[in-house]
Amino acid sequence: MPLHPAENRGYRELYLSGRQAVKRLSRLASGFDGTPAREALDKAAESISRLLDELGPLTARHDLHGGPTAQTGGANLAIARGAVFDRFLERNQALRLAVEDVEHVTTLLGYLAAVSDARGDPTLSEFCRSGERRLRRQVSAVRKAAVELGSNPDAAVEPLDPSPAGRAAHRVAWAAGTVGEWTDRQIARRRQA
Repeated sequence: MPLHPAENRGYRELYLSGRQAVKRLSRLASGFDGTPAREALDKAAESISRLLDELGPLTARHDLHGGPTAQTGGANLAIARGAVFDRFLERNQALRLAVEDVEHVTTLLGYLAAVSDARGDPTLSEFCRSGERRLRRQVSAVRKAAVELGSNPDAAVEPLDPSPAGRAAHRVAWAAGTVGEWTDRQIARRRQA
């Protein structure tokens, strides 16, 4: 029985976004050495990686392959995101965004389980539901680490990337935020006058 187009596109997205999440979470983990966040990020990356490995033979039965194109695309997205966007982030921001990466993959698995159910494929449906349950635990662990980072505000606002380029990007983001706050105060005062 062929995959529904919604499944086909969904599994391609899962390969791409899953590989992107693995690369990004693994890279972010290095910025949290010696913290509970490191373990949570490593476990989430490992779980998603294992899931993608297990998914390969199941989608191959339907002549859908998550090989080099889908997985390299995801890895390249993660590299580009890390090389540009993540350099502007504080550690707390990066960790909270990591929750979204894991949540996206988890939600996509739930969606794909529903599509597989509608098509009458219990094998893919159960695989996706099982993966969704496993990743829910990872979402909770990364979320908990992000929340706990708030108990150390000084560490929370440190730049994620301690390199000179990362510190410079962090200063640019901080300056932009300061200008935005000043502008909002001026507008609010004018409205009150």
